[in-house]
Amino acid sequence: MFRQQTRAAAFVVLALLTAGPGISQAAAQGAAPDYAALIAATDRADTDRETDKRRNPVQLLSFTGIRPGMKVLDLGAGGGYSTELVARAAAPNGVVYGQNPADAAERAKAAFEARMKRPAMKDVVAVTQPFDDPLPAGVSGLDVITFFFAYHDVTYMKVDRTAMNRKLFAALKPGGMLVIADHSAAAGQGITVASTLHRIEESVLRQEIEAAGFKLVAEGNFLRNPDDKRDFNVNRRTGPVDEFVLRYQKPN
Repeated sequence: MFRQQTRAAAFVVLALLTAGPGISQAAAQGAAPDYAALIAATDRADTDRETDKRRNPVQLLSFTGIRPGMKVLDLGAGGGYSTELVARAAAPNGVVYGQNPADAAERAKAAFEARMKRPAMKDVVAVTQPFDDPLPAGVSGLDVITFFFAYHDVTYMKVDRTAMNRKLFAALKPGGMLVIADHSAAAGQGITVASTLHRIEESVLRQEIEAAGFKLVAEGNFLRNPDDKRDFNVNRRTGPVDEFVLRYQKPN
């Protein structure tokens, strides 16, 4: 009997050691963290705190629902501001893939590389992949995908958005979430001002995402601003900016 128990215990240990990351992460997922405390962490950079002023990160992270132990893709990571926030929310035991394309701006790539040296990024995997094939082979079963303020960019890049959205859908586990935020364009502008004003018409984005099979489950109004005239480049702000935040789910 003792040998059988020992053999069974050894088998369990071996299974845990050889199991894919999704198994151990799923087991480790806990309750939602104190998002306000994550944002208030003293080791965050001053430049990130400046960005906080326009991003409302406590509510944005709360809206994602990211918890410790989750497997997350941060698409269009840029310099890694949102990637680090997501990593803090998924810690401990989580893993975050921070994706940038190979032809990303050199400034963004340098910023992301420097950020990767911070302790808060220890669970981040830097991914250099195109938007329409954003994950390394074999990575699947994601809990959450975040795509913050960059969907408008892919509309004027050499990106197959239909293929991209299908890949995102396939990468999520059933019930997994896609949380997407962007700057609002005026009604009727579609994607025509994406490269000039860095905005996208919300209805166009919704149509493209939903065509891949995603179901809208929540809207965040915490970055809405009805006073936005939507006639200026959001990178050179001359007034308040209206931004939409949407949470989509891959049906079970």
